[in-house]
Amino acid sequence: MNFKFLHIISFLILSSFLFSQAEIDSINNPIKWKRSGNGLFLVNQSSFSNWSSGGQSSISGTIKINYNFNYYDNGWAWDTKLITMFGLNKISGSEFLKKTDDRLEINSVLGKKFNNDLIGKWSYSSFFNFQTQFAKGYRFGKDANSNPIRTEKSRFFSPATTQLGVGLYWKKNKDFWINIAPLTGKLILVNRVFTENLTENETYFGVTKGANSRFELGASVRSFYKAEVYKNITLENRLSLYSDYLDSPKNIDFDYTFNVVMKVNKSVSTNLIFQFIYDDNEIQRIQIREVLGIGLNIDLSNIGI
Repeated sequence: MNFKFLHIISFLILSSFLFSQAEIDSINNPIKWKRSGNGLFLVNQSSFSNWSSGGQSSISGTIKINYNFNYYDNGWAWDTKLITMFGLNKISGSEFLKKTDDRLEINSVLGKKFNNDLIGKWSYSSFFNFQTQFAKGYRFGKDANSNPIRTEKSRFFSPATTQLGVGLYWKKNKDFWINIAPLTGKLILVNRVFTENLTENETYFGVTKGANSRFELGASVRSFYKAEVYKNITLENRLSLYSDYLDSPKNIDFDYTFNVVMKVNKSVSTNLIFQFIYDDNEIQRIQIREVLGIGLNIDLSNIGI
């Protein structure tokens, strides 16, 4: 059997398993649904005028919206989280605006608790994850005349990554859970404009010359932990691990985000975000992002969606 055909069949089986479980008879009961969410506008600014030590004025802003849909009934748990972020930075004297953040992500985990109480909080599970970005991403540099230039390197749906997996789900509460999926299909989609001029040995997010997709079959582990470590100080940890059985399974991709929220009052907080990413299909180095700023918080829990 053609190996690529086997990949496609495996991916379709995973898709069918996930969405068939979502058809729960009692899902129309609104009491069993819980919704929550928040919006955050984060701003950083620095200004210099006749400053003898030097410096460049800059301003940046980031909009972050998280929204949760949670369903519980008779041993079933369906948790879905929407994560959106977009940020821009303007530096004095720079010709271009630059992105500081750009993310669109949907996480959904469906679990059915084991009938055996000895197993505790473990459930059968299937999960879905989708990630892409909103706007074009650029690589900045200078031409032969030292003029600033930018080269497009990504855009909306390029790349777009989808994962579907089945496994086990452990959940203590909405702030502490882990999902282990030893059978996970991963599909990476890109625009051919980024692959048509590659050399035979080059790839674009793992996609080869002239292609627009890459399929992987591997294992995934995802976890989330949130706790108030001190009054008005909250730590939030989100970890994602993935290993591809078909290509260098010992090479583990990871995405870890550490967020500290120091609440000033109901509407204002100081936010410190660290994110560490390693994906050898993208770049064979650890990517690090750090954001610190004052944020305006908006409670979205009462918005009907």
